[in-house]
Amino acid sequence: MGRGLGDVARRGPPAVAFWLVALGIGIAAGLAALLFRMGIERLQAWIYGTDDILTLHSFAAGLDWYWVLLAPVAGGLAVGLLLHWFTDDGRVRSVADVIEGAALTEGRVETKRGLVSALASLITLSSGGSTGREGPVVHIAAVISTYVARALKADGVTGRDLLGCAVAAAVSASFNAPIAGALFAMEVVLRHFAMHTFAPIVIASAAGTVINRLAYGGVTEFSLPAQNILEFYVELPAFLMLGLVSGVVAAVLMRAIFWTEDLGDAVQARAGLPRWVRPAAAGLLLGALAIPFPHVIGVGYETTSLALTGGLLLHEAVVFTVVKVAAVAITMGGRMGGGVFSPSLMVGALTGLAFGLMATAVFPDVSGEGTLYALAGMGAVAAAVLGAPISTTLIVFELTGDWQTGLAVMVSVSISTALASRLVSRSFFLTQLERRGVRLAAGPQAYLLGTFEVESVMRGMEAPRAAPEEACWAMIGEGTYLDRTATLEQAMPLFEKTNAVFIPVVKLGGGDRPPQLRGALFQVDALRAYNRALAATAAEEHS
Repeated sequence: MGRGLGDVARRGPPAVAFWLVALGIGIAAGLAALLFRMGIERLQAWIYGTDDILTLHSFAAGLDWYWVLLAPVAGGLAVGLLLHWFTDDGRVRSVADVIEGAALTEGRVETKRGLVSALASLITLSSGGSTGREGPVVHIAAVISTYVARALKADGVTGRDLLGCAVAAAVSASFNAPIAGALFAMEVVLRHFAMHTFAPIVIASAAGTVINRLAYGGVTEFSLPAQNILEFYVELPAFLMLGLVSGVVAAVLMRAIFWTEDLGDAVQARAGLPRWVRPAAAGLLLGALAIPFPHVIGVGYETTSLALTGGLLLHEAVVFTVVKVAAVAITMGGRMGGGVFSPSLMVGALTGLAFGLMATAVFPDVSGEGTLYALAGMGAVAAAVLGAPISTTLIVFELTGDWQTGLAVMVSVSISTALASRLVSRSFFLTQLERRGVRLAAGPQAYLLGTFEVESVMRGMEAPRAAPEEACWAMIGEGTYLDRTATLEQAMPLFEKTNAVFIPVVKLGGGDRPPQLRGALFQVDALRAYNRALAATAAEEHS
């Protein structure tokens, strides 16, 4: 009997067959990322009437003010209606949902809502939204891997491996960064570096990079004018200080987004506004901000390039940093769509340049190039926001092609990540999940209990060694019971509180109807299921 791809994916050898699946996913995810990028460029060029979107900010400065104002309003209205019609919560799916899918749903994500979110983010970025394209691209790739996992009937380990392949290819194709793409998938999404995932993820990442280079060539996203020189021991303390500053800026960026989101929720609830109005209102605020500061429009690579090449003055770098943080908060808090990685690169480059201009002015005799601080700041803020110091450091190198300044970047990245992780729940994405009640930051020992419904672990009333029915009804009468849809996360504190051996599980009747006794959850069964899940997770991460 021949073995299907599902069996191959689950059981391992022959690994070559699974590598072919990884290659196919890499090509598909790479093409999706490429088409998404091209779609933004074409639609952006059409909306703003420019032939060169690389200089969009400069071009937009010469447009009539009402056009700059109305473009994001129209885009926000379109996004609001899309999300209102096709999602149940009016929320765009992004990287945080992919991380949740890897941890809790066997590597699967929402497909219909994911495709709608991709379209919403495409409209947002094309019409002036001040976010990035990596979040939508990662979720599109996750949708592709979900379809493949369902077709193969893959188990959880294989589903996560397929997801990692898709994410790696999408990031690689989006940024022309194959090394960072592979590590991003493992560091941020899978959150482990299991050996068995390395080969297929690298294959997929390489495939995504090839797709990008066939369309855009092998050039880096940013071109640095000259070789940066680090005055080694003398200048390292300055990069330590830059890391501290970058960590604070990253925390401010994240908290500004969350504060704006909470404010939007409060205003929307108090005013009784329909949820489709919210992105349009955010677009109005964003458009008004873009009239004097057109650099906030879109991904922001033109301004980032100016920061990396020293093309901005000190006061411009400081003001642009503040304005960009506000623009990102308005866009994401207004639920317009897009990702946070590209904005964090821009904010980091501006922060680093401002710091570097001051540092080199105070100590001109012992300082290198001011643009080196922009490069280090770009990595430091982005790494702190993503909670991904390894892959972000590599992305900075691959985006710029400057591998000679690794020490400065690594020092700044390590300090900023350590500081920002104390101010938020490890990263922007994990804090997003924490705010939804999904606690992944503490690791599998904290979230695995929430993956088990008590009904799947309980003993039915007809099962051997079932709980005595009279005792169950007595406990129900005292108010000690669990609904069948509850999870072990809710059950374990009740065991701790009551010191009971078992707890009755009921189906609530609703209204005046009495509950129906379905069985009982024994503490020993709950602990056994939890221990098995922990062992399986550890085995996967160390395989």
